Amino acid sequence: MSETPASAPDGSSDNPFPVRAVAIRVAKWIDRLGTVWVEGQLTEIRIRNSTAYMVLRDPAADMSLSVNCGAQLVRTAPVKITEGTQVVVCGRPQFYTGRGSFSLRISQIRAVGLGELLERIARLRKLLDAEGLFDPRLKRPLPFLPNLIGLITGRSGAAEHDVTTVAAARWSGVRFAIRNTAVQGPTAVAQIIGALQDLDGNPEVDVIVIARGGGSAEDLLPFSDETLCRAIAACETPVVSAVGHEPDNPLCDLVADLRAATPTDAAKKVVPDVRTELARVAELRRRSAQALRSWVGREQRELAQLRSRPVLAEPLHMVTERDAEVQRARLTIRRDITRLVTAEAAGIGHLSARLATLGPAATLARGYAVVVGDGGTVLRSAADAPAGTALRIRLSDGAVGAVSTGAQEGAP
Repeated sequence: MSETPASAPDGSSDNPFPVRAVAIRVAKWIDRLGTVWVEGQLTEIRIRNSTAYMVLRDPAADMSLSVNCGAQLVRTAPVKITEGTQVVVCGRPQFYTGRGSFSLRISQIRAVGLGELLERIARLRKLLDAEGLFDPRLKRPLPFLPNLIGLITGRSGAAEHDVTTVAAARWSGVRFAIRNTAVQGPTAVAQIIGALQDLDGNPEVDVIVIARGGGSAEDLLPFSDETLCRAIAACETPVVSAVGHEPDNPLCDLVADLRAATPTDAAKKVVPDVRTELARVAELRRRSAQALRSWVGREQRELAQLRSRPVLAEPLHMVTERDAEVQRARLTIRRDITRLVTAEAAGIGHLSARLATLGPAATLARGYAVVVGDGGTVLRSAADAPAGTALRIRLSDGAVGAVSTGAQEGAP
């Protein structure tokens, strides 16, 4: 029986590829990309013999590519090749199987003109504006007296001196947390964003100032970088942009919570002038004291006017007058009641006399009598008392009983 030949590698765990096979395959795949145009910033430029080695960095992200080309191409490039130069290159991606490294072999170098850069910034401005990053309603107010000011600026630059000197002159107790970074070149954006995030994460920092002196449009390009603008918009701490001079207007000015024309102007807007504030406090105290004295004087005059009125000058006068009126009313009522009682008593006396004159008692006192029959009825006729009828005769001083003997003829 013949031996079974070994199967070809298939990249599985049981039959893996050798390193050379993987390297060759990767090189073939990359070689299929062909020629590409790439834009970026050149850094780490090294020329060895006839070959130039450089790094092409993306200014908007922490990414880069290794590139190489002939040294003559660098010397004859249409723009001076220095650290941070913005270029557009044409190259062919290459994968070196021996070292397992990737590189871009450059065949052409073109300069990125200032007009094109400004046009890109204008497009970015419209994009950020459409997203609302410039909306004034999103601007946060600055604290009146910041506890700690974060300052991002170049090392040993005039901007740092201007901000700290002017701020200290306005308020001697001002404190700074200074972060020195590159303010131009290929590393500026990354360093500024790192310092910005560091200060924003410090709870003691009340406001952050990004300051840089004047410069050319190319020098100020990092402050119009999209990544930096979005990092400023994402900060929770208010940010003041003091980049360049009055005519300069990078995009970070529009995204920041406050734009200062110069670093000196930033110090004036962030730190209040103690002398001015003390003078203002003194003026307010003087005006408040004057207003208080005027108010007290006005109230005193009103109290004096009230006290001068009769009701307050002699408060019992009204009570005395009313008491006299009550006494007079009482006398009048008493007199009227007495007169009315006397008149009614006299009327009653007259009626009593008339009643006594007309009453039966007076008649009986004159010798008359009232005869009452058995039924208790007063006899009004002789026929009402036949013979034998028991009679009761009422006299003025009493009553006597009698028996009727009948009617008598001719009796008066």
